[in-house]
Amino acid sequence: MKTAVPQNTTLGTVTEFTLTAPQLGRDKNIWVYLPYNYEDSPQRYPVIYMHDGQHVFDHTESAKREWHVEDKLNDLHSQAIIIGIEHGGTNRRIDEMTPYKNEKYGGGHADDYLDFIVTTLKPYVDEHYKTLPDKESTTIFGSSVGGLISFYALMKFPDVFGNAGVFSPSFWFSHEIFDLMETIDHIDGRIYFMAGDRESMGMVPDIEHMEELIYQKVKDKSRIHKKIVHNGKHNENLWSKEFADAYSWLMD
Repeated sequence: MKTAVPQNTTLGTVTEFTLTAPQLGRDKNIWVYLPYNYEDSPQRYPVIYMHDGQHVFDHTESAKREWHVEDKLNDLHSQAIIIGIEHGGTNRRIDEMTPYKNEKYGGGHADDYLDFIVTTLKPYVDEHYKTLPDKESTTIFGSSVGGLISFYALMKFPDVFGNAGVFSPSFWFSHEIFDLMETIDHIDGRIYFMAGDRESMGMVPDIEHMEELIYQKVKDKSRIHKKIVHNGKHNENLWSKEFADAYSWLMD
């Protein structure tokens, strides 16, 4: 089931394996970043689960769509395991990463995708790698609809995920994501919001609205961080540049 494919990195090591996702009826390619000296170290590591795995590391089909995460992790001397999860391609990505349907774009099967992460992928990762499996050491991270589902995952699985990296979240996809907040008693997870001020007109107002709703559910506002980047656009260039700051805050 697991086929390791080493990739070129300076310090950490990136490998790839394929895992069956019965919830989705297909296999998923998974990329794993292991910190420098992982094999020789007795320590256990926090884990960040990242969506759109094809674009996370330096192997994607288009250099313009790379986050170059391993380079940034190496520069930071990262002591975390990063799991990049393959998205479902043009025809399935939106379907997998949106919790509610949109009249124009469809979608709404995020629960199946999250079930794969929570009940299939995470147990596999915790069994085969030296992880810290508790929620405080488990982060979910993504951009656009990946940001949307990362936020949703923190709300739906507060005992699994203790942190979320929420870049340029597609809160516009369905107003039900705001309605969800009425069902939440409290939030004790940590959230890093980031967006550019040159994305869609509704991006920053949507984040600010969600921030107001969240503040009604938290005891400590310092656990919620928001960064709005001047001239930032909705693309991998912005997300790549902002990854290191988000990583540093979430791992602090």
